[in-house]
Amino acid sequence: MDGFQAYGAGKAGGAFDPLTFIRQPQTVVRILCWLFSIVILGCVANEGYVNRPEEVEEYCIFNRNQNACSFAVTMGTLGFLCSAAFLALDVYFPQISGVKDRKKAVMADIVVSALWSFLWFVGFCFLANQWQVSKAEDNPLNEGADAARATIVFSFFSIFTWALLALLALHRFKLGADSVTLNQDYVDPNPQEVMEPPPSEE
Repeated sequence: MDGFQAYGAGKAGGAFDPLTFIRQPQTVVRILCWLFSIVILGCVANEGYVNRPEEVEEYCIFNRNQNACSFAVTMGTLGFLCSAAFLALDVYFPQISGVKDRKKAVMADIVVSALWSFLWFVGFCFLANQWQVSKAEDNPLNEGADAARATIVFSFFSIFTWALLALLALHRFKLGADSVTLNQDYVDPNPQEVMEPPPSEE
């Protein structure tokens, strides 16, 4: 029973091991999601808006559609915060003593990661479309083109990293459910039955 694990972590109260934590697949992928969100947010916030000499107000480089830039900034910001929050939850997860609480945390990870994967898919399609239909005369100097392409590329990557997080969480959920079931079904043998040899047939 010492090796019993519930939803990917051992018994609560163990010491935190940073090296083991960093090497976990979900930690690596979650850090990638966090970095991708920073890149997307930085690209759009810094170079996503340009203005022509005769215009005073800046406009979005994605087909002059302010909604596209606002969407990318919002997604980048919320993706950054969500990744950081679940990274903190991963650190705290082994300290959660209740099996039901661990189950809820893993289920939340599955739902949120799957939702983010879908949102990034929508975002990628939206941004790619708006960039494709952008007019050259709106941005004659081609300002922010690299930032726009980077935003689209990292939005595409984010689809798969968040989907991978959902799959990893689903795997943890299945392993956790199986281990909890085995733990509940386990019955210690009667010591007397073990010590006494079976009656010999004569």
